[in-house]
Amino acid sequence: MNYTYILRCSDGTFYTGWTNHLDERVRAHNEGRGAKYTRGRGPVELVYYECLETKEEALRREYAIKQMSRMEKIRLIEQQRREK
Repeated sequence: MNYTYILRCSDGTFYTGWTNHLDERVRAHNEGRGAKYTRGRGPVELVYYECLETKEEALRREYAIKQMSRMEKIRLIEQQRREK
């Protein structure tokens, strides 16, 4: 399975990425081994994720989310929380 995810950094910013090992990737971000953007912004919190069949789908979704405004990302996160 492939995942597109959003992290909330300790400074309140969002980071969007993709992975095929979600728990390991979040742990890597929190250990300073993740993306350069999240280094120094930890701890990070997983606030949103989607499961996708292929890497290509996950990459396309990552790009689409990165194009969203901050408010659109907040709405996306809130919508998922309401559905769970």
